[in-house]
Amino acid sequence: MHFDLTDLRLFVHVIEAGSITAGATRSHLSLAAASERLRRMEDAAGLPLLQRHARGVFATAAGESLGHHARLMLRQDELLRGELDDFARGARGRVRLLANTVTIAEHLPAPLAAWLATHPDVEVELKERTSSVTLKMLAAGLADLGIVTDALDAGGLQLRPFALDRLLLAVPAGHALAARRRLAFAELAHQGFVGLGDGSALQDHIDEHAAQAGFRLDTRIRLRTFDGMLRMVAAGVGVAIVPAAATRRIRIAGVRCLRLDDAWTVRRLSLCFRDEATLPPPARDLLAHLQAKDTTT
Repeated sequence: MHFDLTDLRLFVHVIEAGSITAGATRSHLSLAAASERLRRMEDAAGLPLLQRHARGVFATAAGESLGHHARLMLRQDELLRGELDDFARGARGRVRLLANTVTIAEHLPAPLAAWLATHPDVEVELKERTSSVTLKMLAAGLADLGIVTDALDAGGLQLRPFALDRLLLAVPAGHALAARRRLAFAELAHQGFVGLGDGSALQDHIDEHAAQAGFRLDTRIRLRTFDGMLRMVAAGVGVAIVPAAATRRIRIAGVRCLRLDDAWTVRRLSLCFRDEATLPPPARDLLAHLQAKDTTT
């Protein structure tokens, strides 16, 4: 069985468009050439990959499997081309790093900045993702390193300790809850919240636990920084869930921080990767540097 990248790209375009004609157009192929390629792919596979109907075409179960792997291979091709472009521009390497909101905002800047300062020819492609998405992308080979919470099963991926992540409840100093030392997350069902912006991995994490507790956060405003959130809390706009690291860094009068009893508010963050031996040299070097900065103790 032999499929080239043109075959795989055509197949993905066809199943995404639901049409051989549209897929051929997106692949810059004539309809006749596209049809012949699809026929040869099915002959090579020895079974149907597409179901043809008057309404269009749909992938069979085998076709869905092929489409999944085709997307991964095409993504790897894009990454390869990107890295070769880097070399052509004189850069010696790139590290693809994924991490959650708190890690990017609080735990990663100092050690990553120190490493980048001593590696001027390396680029770091840093993206914010939830831990569950990071694990999936690492398993699929779509990133080199990730930083994830230990609350999830990492499967066959490797883990190394990195940092301790504790979430606190920030309330205005004059708030009814300010006299408490700690409380359960479920007690906040009727509170107005100051939240993080859409797409924040931390906010998604908090919203998910609110749903599990049977309520939806009453979010009055969303901001992109913990500094802005704490200023809103100090002004009495609402309460907020923020990382302890942020409250140590940002000192704002009029804010009281309480501990939450829920186990999910205390997370150990770990460096995560598939296989250290197969990591690109810059990624392996960054891993060693970040591992030396372990702050989980």
